[in-house]
Amino acid sequence: MKASEVRNMSAAQLNEKLVSLKKDLFFLRMQHATNQLDNPLKIQETKRDIARVKTMLREKELSGASDKQ
Repeated sequence: MKASEVRNMSAAQLNEKLVSLKKDLFFLRMQHATNQLDNPLKIQETKRDIARVKTMLREKELSGASDKQ
């Protein structure tokens, strides 16, 4: 997932994406623990996607707060 894709999402879409990414990370960790994971780099990519989404949520939160002041 690219940062430009994340920037175009609304806050509700970002929250939904965050939930789905956390579920994906959970299942990837389970697969890794049972040696069923084909590509261990997927865990790292998923963590970075979660960080991107959280960053954009925070930016939107701060920009919304500055608009109110």
